[in-house]
Amino acid sequence: MPELPEVETVRRGLAPFLEGAVISRFEARRPDLRFALPTGIENACKDRVIVGLGRRAKYLLFHLDNDTTLISHLGMSGSWRIEANGVSQQTADTYHPRGKAGLHDHLVLDIARAGQPTGRIIYNDPRRFGFLLRSRTSELDRHPALAGLGIEPLGNALGGDVLAELLHGRTAPLKAALLDQRLIAGLGNIYVCEALWQSRLSPRRRAGSIVRKNGGATQRTDRLAGAIRAVLAEAVEAGGSSLRDHIRADGTLGYFQHRFKVYDREGEACPRGDCDGVVRRIVQSGRSTFHCPKCQR
Repeated sequence: MPELPEVETVRRGLAPFLEGAVISRFEARRPDLRFALPTGIENACKDRVIVGLGRRAKYLLFHLDNDTTLISHLGMSGSWRIEANGVSQQTADTYHPRGKAGLHDHLVLDIARAGQPTGRIIYNDPRRFGFLLRSRTSELDRHPALAGLGIEPLGNALGGDVLAELLHGRTAPLKAALLDQRLIAGLGNIYVCEALWQSRLSPRRRAGSIVRKNGGATQRTDRLAGAIRAVLAEAVEAGGSSLRDHIRADGTLGYFQHRFKVYDREGEACPRGDCDGVVRRIVQSGRSTFHCPKCQR
């Protein structure tokens, strides 16, 4: 499933094309994705200006000028792509092309500026695990899909002191706590594995063990918060990871998987220069965890 960097990459690819433009036509080629499409969605979007394109956790947010926000989740295989002049637009040079069968193009939004068509964006989803929801923009924080989500980890808001407050007293394994969307919104399996390796912390240790008894920050919380931000920023810069079905808004693949240190590298030497350990795979809560048991404590 696409993680936060993949969704942020899609947002950044779509934003220059969409922000300030008008949806001249909304075509739904089927009545549902994972869930039924919102009632009247085609008419509600027609001739509306896209005033902003946002992201919350792993959700794309299309903010329209009529107090409406479309909430898009990509599921396992969903992707938005831009088409102008009949071809996919290239939005970065860090990707290689990948075709998508038109059979799975389920949503088509024609886009215009100053009354002139500029192209379209297309939602393609072979497995149809993605979905599109609708909310009043003024009530967005209370929407069931977004209510209760934790702090955003991309940016400086997540520091060692905030992380210490979130983890204080928690006995769950550190990896499980970091994946709890009520604490930190949008973190997924790949980037948690990478951040824990970078910060030299074991995924098995109790989450609260890296916090002072009084709930204060430590070098470990500072190191982990910095690693989370750094790993996510690098992944966004690289365009995300092209595992399985994720593609970018221009129909091309990301490259961060070539920079993985431990994820999916079971049996390989730990890439840390001062460590002679070997990357191991364990299973936590039914999910694969990759780590170096020698340098991650």
